[in-house]
Amino acid sequence: MEVKYGSGRTQYGPGVEINLDGNELAIAIHAYLVARGVNVQGPRTVTVNGELCQEAQVYVDPSGFVTHEGMDFLGRGPGKAEPR
Repeated sequence: MEVKYGSGRTQYGPGVEINLDGNELAIAIHAYLVARGVNVQGPRTVTVNGELCQEAQVYVDPSGFVTHEGMDFLGRGPGKAEPR
């Protein structure tokens, strides 16, 4: 997983990108299912829109923020106002 400032140039800031490889995405989907009381045991195949997913990206808008490994990534960019 890679967390970094986005490359977008919106009026309010670059946003934050969270990049996942296919295995990390499958783990995230599994965690979501477990949180909803769905427990799968044994091998499984996770597809997105009918196809195996090699990677995924989550974009966090400039109005949001991400905390990763104790570090805040503010959607407005580094050195901007603290999260609310």
